[in-house]
Amino acid sequence: MPEQRSIPRHKISRALALANSGARMSGNYLKYRAKKALTGNDDREGLHTANAADSYATLSQLKGAPLKVAQMLSIDQNLLPEPYAKEYAKAQYSAPPLSYPLVAKTFRQAFGKGPEDLFDSFEKSAVSGASIGQIHRAWLDGKPLAVKVQYPGVADSLKSDLRLVRPIAMRLFDLKAAELDYYMDEVQERLLEETDYRLELKRSIELSQASAHLPGLRFPEYHPEFSRQRILTMDWMDGEPLDRFADSCTDLDTRNAVGQALWDFYHFQVHSLRIFHADPHPGNFLVHDGVLCVLDFGCVKAIPDDFYHAYFRLLDAKIVNNSQLFDQALRELTLLLRTDKAEEQMLLRDIYRESVELLGLPFRQAEFDFGDPAYMEKIREFGERTSNDKRLKKLNSARGSRHSLYVNRAYFGLYGLMSRLRAVIRTEMPTFEERLAV
Repeated sequence: MPEQRSIPRHKISRALALANSGARMSGNYLKYRAKKALTGNDDREGLHTANAADSYATLSQLKGAPLKVAQMLSIDQNLLPEPYAKEYAKAQYSAPPLSYPLVAKTFRQAFGKGPEDLFDSFEKSAVSGASIGQIHRAWLDGKPLAVKVQYPGVADSLKSDLRLVRPIAMRLFDLKAAELDYYMDEVQERLLEETDYRLELKRSIELSQASAHLPGLRFPEYHPEFSRQRILTMDWMDGEPLDRFADSCTDLDTRNAVGQALWDFYHFQVHSLRIFHADPHPGNFLVHDGVLCVLDFGCVKAIPDDFYHAYFRLLDAKIVNNSQLFDQALRELTLLLRTDKAEEQMLLRDIYRESVELLGLPFRQAEFDFGDPAYMEKIREFGERTSNDKRLKKLNSARGSRHSLYVNRAYFGLYGLMSRLRAVIRTEMPTFEERLAV
């Protein structure tokens, strides 16, 4: 994979890079229109392919928040046209890496010495790269290590980058500026946390130790003595990225076992720990000999108790089937507002009930088959129908707690991974102290 020798650091140069990408995409569109006029051939797939390649080339050059947006979008393969989903999926673990001199400079700034002075050996070429950093393999005392090195300038440019990608997010999610701003503070907070590898080290140790009793899971050991704010060192984990494993494994029992381990991991974190791994893309999980290896606790979300009880009480049929209690629960989550008109409340109530019944279906069965394509198709159809509903677009207020952003993202990502595994797993309703308190 070709290495990148530098990253645009100044906000003007980064803005220009995005502007140039937009100009190239506009040029692709003009070519598409001209070809269609001359030949009558509507090559929309070719347009998507060209624009996906051009936009990803720019995002991968910038790293940081722009590339993180691509990574987040790639989690739901139904959100984007296939060429974009395929191209942006590279951001999960195969983004173009930085050249070794920049890596060595990061080590000298952190430790006062280069990586070759800290380890017995250190591979100069990165094994993988994502949105915030890249992984190098090192050896110490005969033991292989994975060393994550953050891209230079990522933390410094993050806030200005988020302002740059606002128009993209508004267009992709069809949101008004006020609605987007409602959630941007939450996104910014999580992304800033991802740039602090000292915080990631602490959370990695705590969450992996708390989850170590779960069957079918494995976690790396972390090494604080070789970790700093922009460098994180852990044991090397052999394995196949989860998406490649899911697509290649033909043994149903093995896929089911991996799926069960993944489901139990999220179930325990969300419902027992109330703090969870909030970045469920395939590059953060490996499979080795049927065991699921969990990597990268950079993006972690803690769930406040009041939000937890308000959110997950919607799984209780007694709440959903009682109009008064259902309305009360929706208002607690600011999904229904006192200012909504009667017809708006009726519309929203029906949509939320359909959403709860559809997405809560795995919890209401002792065993659930994520390999049934009809289920994910229903989710896709529901999402497409609601996103195109003109009545919903007319509603002006941002809705829902900011805390729901990463909880929803985690479950959509989890469902997507389970579907890709085609796994049949044991599921259960969460048990929490105040589930029946209304």
